[in-house]
Amino acid sequence: MKIYNNILETIGNTPLVKLNALTKDVKATVLAKVETTNPGNSVKDRMALKMIEDAEAAGLIKPGGTVIEGTSGNTGMGLALACIIKGYKLICVLNDKQSKEKMDILRAVGAEVVVCPTAVEPDDPRSYYSVSKRLATETPNSWYVNQYDNLSNRTAHYEQTGPEIWDQTDGKITHFVVGVGTGGTISGTGKYLKEQNPNVKIWGIDTYGSVFKKYHETGVFDENEIYPYITEGIGEDILPKNVDFDIIDHFEKVTDKDAAVYTRRLAREEGIFVGNSAGSAIKGVLQMKDQLTEDDVVVVLFHDHGSRYVGKMFNDDWMRERGFLEEKITTAGDLASKHSDTPLVTLYAEELVSHAIDKMRQFGISQIPVLRDGKFAGAINDNHVYQLLVEKPELRDTAISNVMDKPLPVVKEDASIEKVSKLIDKDTHAVLVEFSDGSFHIVTRHDLISAIA
Repeated sequence: MKIYNNILETIGNTPLVKLNALTKDVKATVLAKVETTNPGNSVKDRMALKMIEDAEAAGLIKPGGTVIEGTSGNTGMGLALACIIKGYKLICVLNDKQSKEKMDILRAVGAEVVVCPTAVEPDDPRSYYSVSKRLATETPNSWYVNQYDNLSNRTAHYEQTGPEIWDQTDGKITHFVVGVGTGGTISGTGKYLKEQNPNVKIWGIDTYGSVFKKYHETGVFDENEIYPYITEGIGEDILPKNVDFDIIDHFEKVTDKDAAVYTRRLAREEGIFVGNSAGSAIKGVLQMKDQLTEDDVVVVLFHDHGSRYVGKMFNDDWMRERGFLEEKITTAGDLASKHSDTPLVTLYAEELVSHAIDKMRQFGISQIPVLRDGKFAGAINDNHVYQLLVEKPELRDTAISNVMDKPLPVVKEDASIEKVSKLIDKDTHAVLVEFSDGSFHIVTRHDLISAIA
């Protein structure tokens, strides 16, 4: 029988897949090293197991002990699988920008999850670096992994990932491209590949808000480069010992928006459902395509699985809120479609002002059309209500018909954005859009600003 003794034996030997649609304008052959076939669905399974095995060999972790690590989620999953098989407890410390899916998955495999704020300095007691270290000192029979400085991290890739890629490409690889976080993947893999052929180029993908690129190019650790970013799994505000800057030939920065957009495009155009850092990596390749020739063979590594981002990059509302969704908005109908899944909230002229206040609070809205005899007879907005109640609090119990403004303008769904913008002014804060099925939806000044910004 062809069987594995446990799930850990299935780590590695991940496929190399040719990219076609997204790279059609790239002269080189571009191949994706898809690490999602690891049992924990990410490249981090490799180094997680290696770090634990090396710690066991060094006597750093004892039977029944607790493994503690600060992680963006994927290393935690790899550690969780190893801990299950080897009988250890696991505490994972994450920062709050990580997806809910990652946290839920870690809990599902038995890890205790501690969440820390993102927007703090690395040495702040609340940072996930500091909390991880503190828990390791407070927890009996525990071992702090420290994937950033634990060199078993990059050794795993030197021993596994590098040789796999070399063999899979028959030694024809010319460029290795990967997002850089702890630095283990790029440094270990890059070292092996350069030992086989010193001409292989190692390109690291960085994100805006991270220190890697400038430090690599200037030797200056510039704190002004550090600010919060959305992209997960790559970039740092520290210099991990696993990052071997001498191995890396170039760092390329990719924006949060491009990372998110190209993560979705990989799924829809290549059928490869992978995570946020993969979008960064392939966009980085496209940004550097002019440096590639027809003879080049580029291997770009995709870290993890898209299922960990279904509430973020693969969620239209999440993308839209951040201005990442590439939508063509030319008509009033396009603007109103953002609310198409929510019925229009209205009031009757006979209702009280207090009812209007309750509905604004309940639905989180600022404009409400007012109906009389089934037709739009007026409108009420939060600014107007506020001014009224400041002057006369007793108006809470008066009928809306006594205080409402004129009705909101009505446009057809095919009305241009230009027409809508001319109707919205300092006195008119919204318009109503009439659809062909007879339904109405509201478009506010905020919707208009979001569309043209």
